Amino acid sequence: ACARGPALASRAPLTAKDDLPRELLATLCERCAPADNPCGQAVTRALQEAARRENPPLQEASWSLEHAGPALGAACQELARQAVGPAAVTGPEVEPQLLALTEALAPTCVETGQLPAPLLNAAAVQQAQRAPMLATLNRAGTVETKPIEPDQPTGPGDAFRAFDQDELSGVKLPMADAGTDAALRLGYAPSLKYVVSFQVRATGPGSLRAHVRAPDGVGHAQPGGKGFFVDPTVCRFHGTGRWEICKPGVPLLDVDAVSVLPERPGVELKELEIIGAR
Repeated sequence: ACARGPALASRAPLTAKDDLPRELLATLCERCAPADNPCGQAVTRALQEAARRENPPLQEASWSLEHAGPALGAACQELARQAVGPAAVTGPEVEPQLLALTEALAPTCVETGQLPAPLLNAAAVQQAQRAPMLATLNRAGTVETKPIEPDQPTGPGDAFRAFDQDELSGVKLPMADAGTDAALRLGYAPSLKYVVSFQVRATGPGSLRAHVRAPDGVGHAQPGGKGFFVDPTVCRFHGTGRWEICKPGVPLLDVDAVSVLPERPGVELKELEIIGAR
């Protein structure tokens, strides 16, 4: 019976006046195992179609996810792997069709606790106005925050000068080498549970990326097989020599590191404050 699900779905569109086939499909989805669950399969197909720039029916995909029953967890994992993860990394723009589908499906996964908040918030920050609905799903409350110095700076030996509260001193940022993701990497151990803003004083343009922990198979693999992360761009600074403040639309959660990337040679990072909580 489970194998007949897709055929039943094609004969039972949501708009049909006869809702008996749809009721049968709902019953099947509630009982079929994840591997052959027609609703779970429908969600995966919709994600694949959207990634190919096709336009899967959003209402149909949402219905399938809501009725996925035992396949709900696996379907939300697919959403994380195929859509939310790619939306949370710095890189090529995610297809608009995939973002639209993400906005349609994410609420169900959030409400059922099947979509990790750090990943969701990272995607909301990276996409910003391209997928504004994602920010409305933020469930993180407010906590007391303060500037937190990094535990493990990696890069120029005088990196500490960017955190010495002396606006006259600074660190010259080398251009990132091929194979590395930053001129300066600021690691936190333990990770920052909550980051709300970044304050930068620099003499040239650049950007900051947060390294946020992600589920296995989502985003980038950590070197040495230490799990996975996504790296949303959280700040673009002009480098006027004055303080610039970047405040993401939602807090970033589970931040292991912040990377500083200059846009051209000769940029000096005078001061950087990362405001958050452990």
